[in-house]
Amino acid sequence: MTDVRIVGTGAYVPDRVVSNDEAGAAAGVDDAWITRKTAIRERRWAAPGQATSDLATAAARAALRSAGITAEQLSVIAVATSTPDRPQPPTAAYVQHRLGAPGTAAFDVNAVCSGTVFALSAVGGVLEHRGGHALIIGADVYSRILDPADRRTVVLFGDGAGAIVLGTTGRGPRVRHVALHTFGELSGLIQVPAGGSRLPADAAALDAGLQYFAMDGRAVRRFVVEQLPRLVKGFLHEAGVGPEDISHFVPHQANGVMLDEVAGDLALPRATVHRTLTHYGNTGAASIPITLDAAARAGAFRPGELLLLAGFGGGMAASFALVEW
Repeated sequence: MTDVRIVGTGAYVPDRVVSNDEAGAAAGVDDAWITRKTAIRERRWAAPGQATSDLATAAARAALRSAGITAEQLSVIAVATSTPDRPQPPTAAYVQHRLGAPGTAAFDVNAVCSGTVFALSAVGGVLEHRGGHALIIGADVYSRILDPADRRTVVLFGDGAGAIVLGTTGRGPRVRHVALHTFGELSGLIQVPAGGSRLPADAAALDAGLQYFAMDGRAVRRFVVEQLPRLVKGFLHEAGVGPEDISHFVPHQANGVMLDEVAGDLALPRATVHRTLTHYGNTGAASIPITLDAAARAGAFRPGELLLLAGFGGGMAASFALVEW
């Protein structure tokens, strides 16, 4: 990318705090077990009646305030989510209406936990040709698709939304390089089996629990540990920077124990690893923009520093963005 810049960030998480003991009760696991396995201590779950578009809209408003622009100035809105309000229309249409941005192009991106960087790439390409401002939002409400008795998944996820305003005018952190990968042969590792055209969510599917999120945790961990270091090395080479040039690593907040292992294998000697999963859990496509916003608001980044954003998850997909602050 030549001149796509981050001009504002924002985030929103629901009010309800869910402890490890509460999240793990039906699955028969407690705080000590969950903390040891994941480094997650609590998460936020949406209130009854609160949907993905509600979280996304709140995060978007915060990002617009940060950027100092109005919704009417947007030319594109993209919502990265794998938990849309409904199968159709796109969740972005609801967000566009609530923000008051009539006529603005609005669409969803589903690359699961890699979705926000996929959206960044797609929208950044549009801005390079059209100019102006765009809004990308990562938002998920995983609490609605979790099996309460599945200890492999119910303890990991929280609900939330993070947003980034992009622009091509003025100053701000520059998006220097983006790369996207999908390994479709591994698409069965993370899935919600029922609810689509392959297997409708009929009575038989619901009785079998096929409407719930399912994950082969060991295989996913193996994918991340084996593939991420190789992919990051290749990405940095393409971008023309070395591991020692990275000052900040903002990864998808999948599992804290796994992140510790991966961070060591990545060999980024000067990088600070930013984490929000301790209090928010794995928020899907929202995890990178939530973590980016938290670090930015804390003043963690200095002008000229390089940030590596890394998404990975269902698909299986991996996505990377290099940002010069």
